[in-house]
Amino acid sequence: MTTLLDHVPDQVRELSADAIFDLAQARRIEQELPYAGAVTPVEAWQLVSLGAARIVDVRTPTEFKFVGSVPGTANVEWRGNDLLPGAMFIDGLRRAAGANEAVLLLCRSGVRSHAAARAATDAGFRRVYNVLEGFEGQRNHAGHRGEVDGWRRHGLPWTQD
Repeated sequence: MTTLLDHVPDQVRELSADAIFDLAQARRIEQELPYAGAVTPVEAWQLVSLGAARIVDVRTPTEFKFVGSVPGTANVEWRGNDLLPGAMFIDGLRRAAGANEAVLLLCRSGVRSHAAARAATDAGFRRVYNVLEGFEGQRNHAGHRGEVDGWRRHGLPWTQD
């Protein structure tokens, strides 16, 4: 029988949740992030596997359903900084996770989740992190995603309708 940790490389599996959160905070300082920090997809899966954090996917419901999603994640769409969509995102995030809970925001490439993490922090979430690389990752030389980096490229668990 496989477990959640079977998909985590040994070098990350050996890290405790505290060690991963320390790495995320170091990235926050290094990159001058306005939220708690940033984690790699592999670190994110380790945190989820340990029960130390929850992933919230901020992509559209269509992306979430048809491109694929991480098992057990909530989908709360981030639609930008406009007042109404931003307020709807924060309301959805409050329903999906507690304000003091470690929340890992995931999108396609790490861009929308960066903006969503900023908005969540401004709304009072203190332990919100961006998942670097996103679900599909950056584009390669031919403009295709999923071949350079990202959740799926790392071979982490995901499902697709």
